[in-house]
Amino acid sequence: MTVNGVSEGQDLTVSVSQLVRLTRFSLAILGGGSKSAGLSPAAANRPPSGTAPRSGAETPSHIIKNVPGYKTPIFSGKDQQQKQTEGKVASSGFIPREHVKGEVSWFYDHLGIDDTYFSKESVDVISDHILALFGAKLLAYTKRDSAPLVIDLEKMTEEEGKEGALFIHTSSPGRSASTGPGAKCERRIDALYLDNTTVSRAFRLETYRSSGSISSTASQQLRCYFVNRCSFPPAPENNPKCLNAEGNTDIHLVSDRSFLEKASDNTMEIYQNVMTNVETRDGPVIEMYEVEGSRERRVVIGFKMGGTKNFFSALSDLYHFYGLYSARKYVEQFANGVTIISLYLNPLPNSNAPPIEHSIYQIMKEASLLYCLPENPFFRSQPTGADPSVENPGGGLGHAVQEATYAYAGWIFAQHFCNRLGSAYLQLKNVLDENDATHAEVLNNIKTRFREETFTRQSIQDVIFAHPELIRALYVNFAMVHYPASEQASRQLMPTLSYQRLTTVQPLSDQELLTKLRKTVPNKHELAVLESFLIFNKAILKTNFYQPTKVALSFRLKADFLPLVEYPRAPYGIFFVIGSEFRGFHVRFRDVARGGIRIVRSRGKENYSINQRTLFDENYALASTQSLKNKDIPEGGAKGTILPSLGSDPRLCFEKYVDAVIDLLIPGQTPGIKEPIVDLYGQSELLFFGPDEGTADMMDWAALHARKRGAPWWKSFTTGKSAEALGGIPHDIYGMTTLSVRQYVTGLYKHFGLREKEITKVQTGGPDGDLGSNEILLGNEKTITVIDGSGVLHDQAGIDREELRRLAKARKMISHFDRRKLSKDGYVVLCEEQDVKLPSGEVIPDGTDFRNTAHLRYRADIFVPCGGRPEAVNISNVSALVDAEGKPHFKYIVEGANLFLTQQARLFLEKRKVAVIKDASANKGGVTSSSLEVLAGLGLSDQEYMDLMIFKDGKPSEFYRSYVKDIQSKIVCNAALEFSCIQREHNRNQGQKPRTLISDELSSTLNDLQAELEASDLFDDEKSRREVLRRAVPETLVKQVGLETLMQRLPEMYQRALFSSWVASHYIYEYGTTATPVDFYHFIRALDKPPKA
Repeated sequence: MTVNGVSEGQDLTVSVSQLVRLTRFSLAILGGGSKSAGLSPAAANRPPSGTAPRSGAETPSHIIKNVPGYKTPIFSGKDQQQKQTEGKVASSGFIPREHVKGEVSWFYDHLGIDDTYFSKESVDVISDHILALFGAKLLAYTKRDSAPLVIDLEKMTEEEGKEGALFIHTSSPGRSASTGPGAKCERRIDALYLDNTTVSRAFRLETYRSSGSISSTASQQLRCYFVNRCSFPPAPENNPKCLNAEGNTDIHLVSDRSFLEKASDNTMEIYQNVMTNVETRDGPVIEMYEVEGSRERRVVIGFKMGGTKNFFSALSDLYHFYGLYSARKYVEQFANGVTIISLYLNPLPNSNAPPIEHSIYQIMKEASLLYCLPENPFFRSQPTGADPSVENPGGGLGHAVQEATYAYAGWIFAQHFCNRLGSAYLQLKNVLDENDATHAEVLNNIKTRFREETFTRQSIQDVIFAHPELIRALYVNFAMVHYPASEQASRQLMPTLSYQRLTTVQPLSDQELLTKLRKTVPNKHELAVLESFLIFNKAILKTNFYQPTKVALSFRLKADFLPLVEYPRAPYGIFFVIGSEFRGFHVRFRDVARGGIRIVRSRGKENYSINQRTLFDENYALASTQSLKNKDIPEGGAKGTILPSLGSDPRLCFEKYVDAVIDLLIPGQTPGIKEPIVDLYGQSELLFFGPDEGTADMMDWAALHARKRGAPWWKSFTTGKSAEALGGIPHDIYGMTTLSVRQYVTGLYKHFGLREKEITKVQTGGPDGDLGSNEILLGNEKTITVIDGSGVLHDQAGIDREELRRLAKARKMISHFDRRKLSKDGYVVLCEEQDVKLPSGEVIPDGTDFRNTAHLRYRADIFVPCGGRPEAVNISNVSALVDAEGKPHFKYIVEGANLFLTQQARLFLEKRKVAVIKDASANKGGVTSSSLEVLAGLGLSDQEYMDLMIFKDGKPSEFYRSYVKDIQSKIVCNAALEFSCIQREHNRNQGQKPRTLISDELSSTLNDLQAELEASDLFDDEKSRREVLRRAVPETLVKQVGLETLMQRLPEMYQRALFSSWVASHYIYEYGTTATPVDFYHFIRALDKPPKA
């Protein structure tokens, strides 16, 4: 142990200066403070006069006897230890011998420190602590300073298996310290021990408040924290899952040994019930127990280990805000991955805070919000420069938790949606031509600059701090709409404190509030930030903000607030999700929509800061692109993005994101857990998630979680599920995306009269990936270059096909290529290599740099990007694909990888006679497969799905095999129809209109027509509906279930989308974008004829 820089065993002298340095106690004397009120048990337990009666809804369901929840430790050797301590203190010479007995006696008998401390610590450590306390009192006396003493003791043990810590500091009851050790102690405990707890390295915590004061002249009390490494017994051999007779985890079999020794039978029973609920529920389980004959309330909170961070310290701020203090607190960990926190709360005597009989329910509600956002600067902090000693009437710092949580959500919203471009950008945009590559680059640079410099995170935060009353008014504006009516309907006698707070502030209409903002805030920058809060309020259609339990905040937004100058095409809907470790969005362009969920990873602080600014814009662009690709399936384009904070677990972020979105998709029906919310949208919604970067292995969990939450659509909630366990249809195994890409490749060969085996090809995306491997396996071209994550493989004579196929089947990178199979001019350059000499004599200084630009280096007949970063070919580098004589490196490009080329780059190449098939057309096979996977989930009953889609003994059913073949046929058919349509339009325009623009025009026309058809009454014609659905649904599914049954099972909004998408796509593919109403008449009449075999 270190004592203020003095190690154990080091000689000590009697000087006052060394007494001051005696321990790392920070013996600072805080000026300006007043003595804290002493805690008289009688005063604390006396109900306030005039306390209103409790409402029936607030009557606690648990009343327990006034007995300790833990067995009071009795240290039998305490008297003997005290005598030894007296001798040790006397021998040090610091304290006059005649005062030694009194100081030691005060420490042992009058300070009220729990026996746990004395049983755990040595005589040497206790002696040092007594000397430190004496030194602090002596220093205060010599300074003639009446300010309260600040004591800070700590001892940390790092021995493997025995890790733990002891912290003791002065503490004023009912207050969160803003300076001194109390301001950081619990946050340190969170950071060092509790936040990083795992089953294999778990820590339990006991903390007590001393019952006595430091001395007869100082009223401060001490707060003691004991942190110890958990020791879990092994699971019994005959009961490896540690279950009790009811089939739940038996708490006795998963508890730490120390906890088992100390916990009372009543505590074991309480914790058992909480643990059982935690295992079957998401989010925190919060229970409250009223102690008979006293005003003490015990709050017990259980949650899954690692589910939140900084929660323990945030809870202290919460109950301090309501004028309560804790006598004892415990944090227990269990071997089944459950954490339980127990708080023993009492009211401060002579406090103006609300009575504990009412505030305890508010604490329970707001603990759920704190679980979602424990690190909220608007709850804990004061505006910059504010007096830290000034506190709110409620007894805490900053806004109340609900207001602070709203402020935090508005803060994140403002970072993304403050209009950062404005009229000046719009004027410039109107002058410049975005189809001109140079103009487009200038506009893009200006847009990026505006967004970086106009509204920063810090500047928005400063505005929020500067206008607390306006933030409160904005919160009231939000709450008066979304605060659940059932909350008050059940309160017959006394409304909740949160509702009382709402009614003390005059609610203003949107226009009145806007007028107030403009009159109060003259600064345009600050006004824009505050107006964004009002925009946020008006955009919210529903939220889980007031849901009793949740793991993250979610908001369903209508999209009409997006400025057209930045977002020319309005999405159908936006989900906005905020968690303690992440933020995320989900954007969709039609009611029925599907798209992948992407985790956006950050390489460091700077990259994370960029990702924060661009997250929504990236999400919007991806969803918009997806909507172009989803042109001939029922689901419109959608995309989700999740940005984890640095160091956060991406999977935990994904799980919280999914659960928070589900909160808004299924109605809450469990009182106290998931209750009804205010729903201004008023209609049921279906979202379909798919795999994307970082989430491919999480789709099974999401589907099973939706089933656990009671969602009837769980089977279709995600695509990309594992085939054997959940009946998914993997794109890579069945080559779904590549089938579409290859249809365009072979379509070009056929149109231009080319022989496949004579064609030279460059490919990005190697044999280890989905698209790359299947492109190798299905193609027969003379491949000269393959670029993947490991490096570059090139052989102008043609890469050995059998060796490439071997790698593709094994899903291995080109780093595993057998170099003996190269010609004399072939080579492999790996990313980690440096100064590589090529056969030509050229030296490559850095393998990674070479790989990143290799796609601009080579020449071939066709280029098929099957992997790589978005915008790998852009307006800045596309000129490298054209030689000095103006001849392009490639004649044909089929863009298998999403967004590999920018739009300007595509047009640049097409202008030079390169035939470019863009991504939205080329790689739509994957989305078609996913769409039909969704259809199977919706069309089959749970039992049928289990029998037909899930593998038995590792093998698929005959139905599954047949359904997969149907999907492959539809992918090939749709791709062939679109290619033919694009080529016809290109020929009709005599080659003057780029295929890129024709593809875009097709997508827009199809999407617009589908929207018109969905809104029309054509779907209501039963005969037409039947004939279309008969053609749109794979034959295998129709034969298995029957068309009538399918029409009963499929949600009407999905049937409308399926009907409209099939009609729109087949009509446009057949008649083109210039089709007439007469053409449509003939097309509809043709539906009366039997479908072609």
